[in-house]
Amino acid sequence: MTEGIKIVIADDQALVRGALASLLDLEADFEIVGQAGRGDEVLDLVTTTGASVALLDIEMPGLDGLAVARQLRDADTGCRSIIVTTFGRPGYLRRALESGASGFVVKDTPSDQLADAVRRVAQGLRVVDPLLATESLVTGSSPLTTRETDVLLALRSEGSIADVARALHLSEGTIRNHLSSAIGKTRARNGGEAVRIAADNGWLIS
Repeated sequence: MTEGIKIVIADDQALVRGALASLLDLEADFEIVGQAGRGDEVLDLVTTTGASVALLDIEMPGLDGLAVARQLRDADTGCRSIIVTTFGRPGYLRRALESGASGFVVKDTPSDQLADAVRRVAQGLRVVDPLLATESLVTGSSPLTTRETDVLLALRSEGSIADVARALHLSEGTIRNHLSSAIGKTRARNGGEAVRIAADNGWLIS
């Protein structure tokens, strides 16, 4: 009898983890060998279970899914990763592939397509949403510098120019200069819109 594909599921939402596990467990050739609610638990889980495929959410405590994909690749675990996320954005797709993920699908993907993606990835193939792949080519990589990205990330969480300046240990004038440049590059009308546009394109993954 052929051994089933051993799968680990990592998502900080227990309901999502449970739903994915229940759906995939219906497949005769799949074996759910572990679940994690934190990204920093995945490597040990994969190592102890011998999982061959890990389904990873992007936003998790401990380590995000992209960092986990990179960790699994760099540790030479032999476990391939698939990003399964609600964030179906071109920028996230690019970052996922750069991080070593073998697949990228959104959470509303039909269960049969998700199962097929797991099988293909287990075989060594790469699986990405074709629409997102096209959008990724059109959108291109982030035009923002590292400092501009830092400013938008801080603006999203801190709220005001003064707070961002304190958080990044820069003057308010310097923050305004970087923010003005980011607004121009994203073609936004203001800082808040620049944050939204950059996030929608997957450019604000810290």
